[in-house]
Amino acid sequence: MSAKTVLFIAEPQSVTAIFPTLQKAGLQAGLADNLNGALGFIRKSNPCLVFCRPKLQGFDARALLEKADGIDEFPPVVVFAASGSAEQATEFLELGARDYWIEPLVWEKIKLILPPDAPEPEPEPATAPCPPKAEHRPSGNGSPKGRFQIIGRHIAVLRVLALAKQVAGSKATVLISGESGTGKEMFARYLHHNSDRADKPFVAINCAALPEHLLESELFGHEKGAFTGAINRKLGKFELADGGTILLDEITEMDLGLQAKLLRVLQESEFDRVGGVDTVKVDVRVLATTNRRIEETVKEGKFRQDLYYRLNVIPLALPALKDRGDDVLLLAEFFTKKFTAAYGLGGLAFTDEARKWLMNYDWPGNVRELQNLMERAVLLAGAGPIRPRHFLMGDEQWTPDDLSAIDADQQAACETAPPATPDEAMSVMPLHEMEKRLILKSLEETTGNRTRAAELLGISVRTLRNKLNEYKKQGLEI
Repeated sequence: MSAKTVLFIAEPQSVTAIFPTLQKAGLQAGLADNLNGALGFIRKSNPCLVFCRPKLQGFDARALLEKADGIDEFPPVVVFAASGSAEQATEFLELGARDYWIEPLVWEKIKLILPPDAPEPEPEPATAPCPPKAEHRPSGNGSPKGRFQIIGRHIAVLRVLALAKQVAGSKATVLISGESGTGKEMFARYLHHNSDRADKPFVAINCAALPEHLLESELFGHEKGAFTGAINRKLGKFELADGGTILLDEITEMDLGLQAKLLRVLQESEFDRVGGVDTVKVDVRVLATTNRRIEETVKEGKFRQDLYYRLNVIPLALPALKDRGDDVLLLAEFFTKKFTAAYGLGGLAFTDEARKWLMNYDWPGNVRELQNLMERAVLLAGAGPIRPRHFLMGDEQWTPDDLSAIDADQQAACETAPPATPDEAMSVMPLHEMEKRLILKSLEETTGNRTRAAELLGISVRTLRNKLNEYKKQGLEI
């Protein structure tokens, strides 16, 4: 089996973003969109791993897993979806899937299930929603320390960063709290990459993304036969993070029963796999995040008080973006430079009105919202400058000058367009022609995905296929 090839069975637009990272790791990425093409690729290239959608036109993950059952050394299959349910996950696991994931596909998760001999890319400098000092910039010697940059100058951020720097080298558990989008995971990565565990695994798991029985298996692993669908032993995230750091994201969403098992790991550094009889010892530093007021959750009886005290050895409370003053403009300029470089655009400046708007907005989505807003503004501003209207946050940002310019452009377009004849203006489109245009429009909007196009149209995929075959016979290229 080739440790250097990964096959994706999915829509190209949903997976190609991960391809550059795989290439930097020395991995080849294959792409298929139907069962026969996937099986042909597997026979020819013998990939080490297969990622597939539950269902596409011409492909069903169930059929692939049934084929895999009769083939020796078939590569592990991971089913991934934009959303899913515990029932669907259990169904695919019972059919033999290696795992069931919810998007996005990220390298941090993929590398954990690659074969031991698979290569790994050099980590790149990362940016964070909070502050850089000279000593925190990426080092020139290739060391992972200092590679995670925190952007900001506000005193509230600098205090948190100073505390993080002070405790980064210890094994103390850290509880990072703050509103969604404030950069909790980035601070966790900063702690890891500035510790003596920087060259060991950093494993993150979202405690809110999985139901209790799947979360327990994800954290602690399971033995073969532990439950229906457990066809092989699976190592949990704590074993995979041995020697390194584990991040328990949104820890307050964890079930009370599982909290007791986590407390044992924190106190004794040991646990049992689901269905196992042997105790597993690990050396893992635990970091946790929450966007709730955890003290209130404890009072409500939804979170164990003893676990709270055990996690809260070092508390890091991240400020909301609206409380960070001029950091808003600092981050806006940082993200603007990032996206202009990514899209091959020239340097863009903010108008005074745009700067004023940025400072007056209350940022309910915090740094994550600001980052998304800057990407939008860069794409809409084109050659610049960036104006409030490019944020698309309300009609009030369109100034009279903006509207006059748009009106002038529209008037010029109308003047150059050929006039419509009375017959053209009053004609009624035949139903079959309207139907054809709607079908072609739906395919355009779904980038050729026939399953999604059929859903938009409210018809079956078979009906859509028949219509397209009919149009092809009429000479239309599709």
